[in-house]
Amino acid sequence: MHEYSLVRALADRVEEEARSRQAVAVHRLTVAIGAVSGVEPALFETAFSLCREGILADAELEIRRVDAAWSCPSCGRAVPSDPPLRCAVCGEAARLSGGDELILEQIEMEVP
Repeated sequence: MHEYSLVRALADRVEEEARSRQAVAVHRLTVAIGAVSGVEPALFETAFSLCREGILADAELEIRRVDAAWSCPSCGRAVPSDPPLRCAVCGEAARLSGGDELILEQIEMEVP
């Protein structure tokens, strides 16, 4: 379950940000997880519940799911996710342009 190590790295980063701002609490984290990122949102959420300690003890996790997106590398047009993954205009093979991310988007913290 690599989600646990990802959440542990996330918790370390959030704790570092909170310390640098002298925060007394972290209330909410918003994380974007792409559909083809290789991260299972339910497992990520479970791992987060196991890692909540210290300044993250009462923090909520909001997961924003991001669908896979494809585009033409030649003309930049969006390509539907249905096969064949080719540009209808140029015929060029599509390139993944979104949906593979794992991004910490927002930290809501209480700063004195």
